[in-house]
Amino acid sequence: MKETILKVNGMVCGGCENRIKNALNQLDGVTNVEADYNTGTVKITSKEDVKKEQMEETINDIGFEVEKEG
Repeated sequence: MKETILKVNGMVCGGCENRIKNALNQLDGVTNVEADYNTGTVKITSKEDVKKEQMEETINDIGFEVEKEG
């Protein structure tokens, strides 16, 4: 298992957290998602073969913005 932490813009409430959790949980290999709108972070636990880019695309596709590193 691996853990990925993403900074996400646009989360303003618990409903936003739930939308992100539900979308990421649809990805094959994702085992747990914790979203926190107060800190703007999403922590994803997944199997090794789940790509970070796939997670970012899933979040962006539902209307949120993943901050790029660097």
